[in-house]
Amino acid sequence: MIGIEEQLREKLRKVEALYFGAGTAGEREAAGAASERLKARLSEIGRQDPAVEMQFSMPDPWAVRLFVALCRRYGIRPYRYPRQRRTTIMVRAPRRFIDTVVWRQFSELHSDLWSHFEATTERLIREAVHTDTSDAETMAMPVGSR
Repeated sequence: MIGIEEQLREKLRKVEALYFGAGTAGEREAAGAASERLKARLSEIGRQDPAVEMQFSMPDPWAVRLFVALCRRYGIRPYRYPRQRRTTIMVRAPRRFIDTVVWRQFSELHSDLWSHFEATTERLIREAVHTDTSDAETMAMPVGSR
């Protein structure tokens, strides 16, 4: 039986493969070459579309890790200024490249990770704490506390 983590890894590979048009192991290898071409394209776009500083506010530490990894994959150096929150990421890159490549991949992968975390948390609570994982019920306010 395939573990949940392995299922997630496979799903992430498939999502990434969609961006590069890869479906088999050989095509995934070609995706590596495509990644290099994207980096070269980034350099070319940088000459036509100058790099601008952009700020991203991430919803959680997992999103930060994913976004930073994607930036680094394409040779973009993520950073933050002193006193910025750990969920704030700054990049200096061509806006068009961030929008069409990095942000699109981030959005897909982040929603897959979120679904995985949600399902794992639900399962762990149900198995280890209590079988009823529904939300708390909504009750009318007691008289006199309004």
